[in-house]
Amino acid sequence: MHRREILDWLRVKDERRLDELWCRADEVRRLHVGDEVHLRGLIEFSNHCVRRCAYCGLRAGNRRIERYRMTADEILDCARQAVAYGYGTVVLQSGEDPGTQAAWLADVIRRIKAETPLAVTLSLGEREDDELALWRKAGADRYLLRFETSNRRLYERIHPPRPGVRSDRFAILRRLRELGYEVGSGVMIGIPGQTYDDLAEDIETFRRLRLDMIGVGPYIAHPDTPLGQPRQDAPVRTPAGPAAQPGNRAAVFAVDTAVAHEQVPSTELMTYKTIALARIVCPQANIPSTTALATLNRANGRELGLSRGANVIMPNLTPLRYRSLYEIYPAKACLYETAAECDACLKRRLRAMGREVGTGRGDSPGRNPVTTIPRSAEKD
Repeated sequence: MHRREILDWLRVKDERRLDELWCRADEVRRLHVGDEVHLRGLIEFSNHCVRRCAYCGLRAGNRRIERYRMTADEILDCARQAVAYGYGTVVLQSGEDPGTQAAWLADVIRRIKAETPLAVTLSLGEREDDELALWRKAGADRYLLRFETSNRRLYERIHPPRPGVRSDRFAILRRLRELGYEVGSGVMIGIPGQTYDDLAEDIETFRRLRLDMIGVGPYIAHPDTPLGQPRQDAPVRTPAGPAAQPGNRAAVFAVDTAVAHEQVPSTELMTYKTIALARIVCPQANIPSTTALATLNRANGRELGLSRGANVIMPNLTPLRYRSLYEIYPAKACLYETAAECDACLKRRLRAMGREVGTGRGDSPGRNPVTTIPRSAEKD
């Protein structure tokens, strides 16, 4: 699929034409990764974060959130639950938290690997090279680091770097590949200022990266963030005045009405389109139907994602006392279901779809640990 065709599909609204896209993506999914849906147990073990991203509820400037870190024993209890439910993977996820000491987490990983057959995926943001190497040596199998947008200027506008540190997620993705991780990445859909051309470039970047995992979801700003303030959903191109300060909660972004018609909508439909196109350009990748889709459409959002190219679901194993505190965006689905209730519900829904629950680790069938990630992957 070429760039022009990707752009055309992103703009299509006709339901009959979109049915062609859904069918094509579903057939590619069936041929390359089969009918199994792999369940990855999600453990959100810390909501501390040093970053000040302009949309995320975990941002360092948010004083309304109660912070927590789970203990090693609590994480191990969740991993044992994953085994009991038949999952093949646990995903250890947190904010970008330097309070999570590398040696401590390496020990947690070693314990999981020694006591269970689980694959371990890490999603911890931008970490130092020696930490990534230590966790890989401890047994971590996969690392998920979304580049969020291939447009560098747009990325920096809403993801202020740490003082004195330039964020380079593509360099980290290259290093993860060199270390032997399965590599996952992805983007947000509908970031203020994101154009159709930007999103088409993101999808082409998936192909260039030859990702093992692709996670995409709609842009949803938390209300206690600069972009969660009134009028922040308008298309933007440049920050105005004090808005450029990352800690300014009342930041207001300048609107460029000339590009308003090019703004990608942060919608359920656009998320399905991106999942479908990602499946077509990266046929062997593992692609989740996310909690964000279930948040936008609680009735059947996950099912629609699975019927349009996705093959993974991530049931939440985080203990209930912590789960509502991991509030990246508001009103997430499944906040108050126990892990057992969530497991039973998801398996029931999969049976109703005629899809099988995956067995084993669910590694990407296209995994190629020697694949390099090109330095030209991002768009300036």
